[in-house]
Parts: sequence; structure tokens; C-alpha cells
Amino acid sequence: MNFNIELINTNNYFSSSGVKLRIEKRGNRLSLRGPLPCQEALEKLKTQRISLGLPSTIEGLEKAKELVKLISLQIEHQQFNWDNWVTKRQPKSLVDNDLRLDEQIDKFKSGFFEKPRTRGIYSSNKSNWNYAYKPYLRRLQAVANNSDCSINKELLLETLSTYPEKTRSRQQCGTVLHALASYLDIQLPEDWRKRSYGYGLHKARFRELPSDEKILKSSELIPNIQWKLVYGLMATYGLRNHEVFFCDLSCLREDGDSILRVFPNTKTGEHQVWPFHPEWVKFFNLKLLAETENELPKVQTDLSLTSLQQVGRRVSEQFRRYKLPLTPYDLRHAWAIRTIHIGLPDTVSARMMGHSVAIHTRTYHHWITKRDQQRAVDDALGKITA
Repeated sequence: MNFNIELINTNNYFSSSGVKLRIEKRGNRLSLRGPLPCQEALEKLKTQRISLGLPSTIEGLEKAKELVKLISLQIEHQQFNWDNWVTKRQPKSLVDNDLRLDEQIDKFKSGFFEKPRTRGIYSSNKSNWNYAYKPYLRRLQAVANNSDCSINKELLLETLSTYPEKTRSRQQCGTVLHALASYLDIQLPEDWRKRSYGYGLHKARFRELPSDEKILKSSELIPNIQWKLVYGLMATYGLRNHEVFFCDLSCLREDGDSILRVFPNTKTGEHQVWPFHPEWVKFFNLKLLAETENELPKVQTDLSLTSLQQVGRRVSEQFRRYKLPLTPYDLRHAWAIRTIHIGLPDTVSARMMGHSVAIHTRTYHHWITKRDQQRAVDDALGKITA
């Protein structure tokens, strides 16, 4: 019996059963992770970890299952007590002062590629590591300026502060350093997420998004039919740059439903997208793409030879080459705003865009707030009229 497969099946079972706790493999030991009572205020829950002191074996997993059920029951009946778990909750830290900084990062890297969910898609995760993790860990090493030092909370905070507030790079850095701290059992400030917040539209740009008329007009500036089809796909489906080259286009046949499926080897995995506006499928002549994939530009998509970032960069380069008065992500943001205006639920729109509801709400807060307020006003005026 394969341990990693059994671990995935176990956590899937917990998820389907409504249990929010999960079992994790950390090195050669098992841990429990999920919403647990705060030590200072047991009535409040926050994501924490308990080291179960069990080996990463099938036998250890069976015992871990029983502990998860026990802890879930204790929480449900408000009988959970940290004193019963404190010795298991504080294993020897993975931050070994005898290890140099680069060795600690290498340890984290090994753990990244050992995760059960990452095996089988190594090329995609290699790209993710090189472009989404490595730059920020290099910044960490540069800030430390001493490979003999050890990683601690202060060093992580100092590294985060090197990026401007409310920038995507700061948010991404916060995500990477949080993962590193979690792996090395470093306690970060409770407001870490708030400190690293930075994803979304810049306040000065939210009014500059292109209108539908401008989007259609700008497509006329693209002389190459293949790149015009790329533009049309992004405008109609709100795709990320690279997703254009990693989706099932068969839905665009004459007898198809025009519901695009983005492949699982993309940035945020498989998801389905509906066209908004549906008539743009015809306007941009996207049906051509169902007849032959050769209608798209010849771009290297073998992720063992390239990366999602490099594929996306090709698209951005073409936008600049044709001197378009908008960016690829302007098309994506405009698609999102379109779904808000027509009243599509935020949870549905976020899923189609392949990101969380939290990111969706933060990024498009201005339009969502205005929509919800308008609904409240309309309801109130309707009552007065009645």
C-alpha cells in the first residue's frame, strides 16, 4: 500500500466528512494541522499544528486517524485542552542552529518537492519553485548577508519589509516566507497576512480599466490573425496570459457549449470558464480555434523546456509590440468587472478565474461594494414604491 496515496485518500475522506483537520507528513513524522483553539482564548479558533509524534508509515497513519477523530470530538464538545497535547505540540524545531542558512533553505526545498500533491507534475512545480519561490528566498539570503546565520522571525520580517506595501511582490514574498516559517516551525506574528497584503489593483488604476468598446476597438490594431485570436480568448474568457495555451478549445465547435476548460497544469489548476460576453465568441471568430490548434501562435508549451511565466511573457511582449493601449491583465480585470455588473455570484466568478474568493473580494472590492450597495438601495426604493 502506497503511503502517500493513502494520506491523500485519508484527508479527502476528512474533507468530505466535514472535518477541517488534516494530517501532514513533515520529514519522517506526522503532524495534524487545522483550526484549533487559541491557547489564550479557547473559544477562538485559528490554524495551528500539533506534532503527533507518529512515524510516516501506514501504521502511524492509522493511529493518526484516530487522534484526528478524538481531537475533533473534543473541539466539538468544548473539551479540548492544550495540556493534553503540549508535549506532542512542541517537537524539536526543524531550525537547527548547526545548519547554515542555505542548508535550511535546501531543507525547505526538499520538503516542497516531497509533498504528495506535487508528485507526478514535477515540471510544473519546478517552474513554480524557480519563479514563485526562488526569487524571494534569494532576497532572504541577501538580507541575511551571512550564510552562517539561522532563520528567525526577525529576519523574515526584515525581508518582507524590503518590498513596498500594497504590491504583488510583497504579497507573494509573504506567502513564500509563511510557507518557510511553517515548515521550519517558526512562529510568525498573528497579523502576518495583514503585513504582507499587497495583491490587487492599485487604487490609481481602478478607473482606468478599458471599456468594452475600447477592448473591441483595440483588437483592430493586431495584424496577425493568430495573436488576434489570443487577444479574443483573453477578452472573452478573462484568461491569464499563459492559460490561452493550456485549455481545451474543442468547446468552441459549432455544436459545442463554449464553456472553456483550463488544464490542471496551469497556475491555479483546472477550472471552467464561461464567455462574457457570449457574442464575443462570434465577434473574435474563436470557432476557428476548434478546427485546428495551429490557429494559435507557435509558442513552446513543453513545461520541461519552459515555464508558465515564460509562456505568459510571450503574450505581454506581443501586446507591447503591437502598441496596444491596454495590458493582458486589463482584459482579465475587465472580464471580472463584467461578471460583477451582470450579478454573477462572487464565489462563481472567483472559481472561473481560478483564485480564491478572498483574493477576488480584495481585488475587486470597489465594484463589489458598489454593486451590493446599489442592490440595497434598489430594494429600499422598491419597498417605498410598493
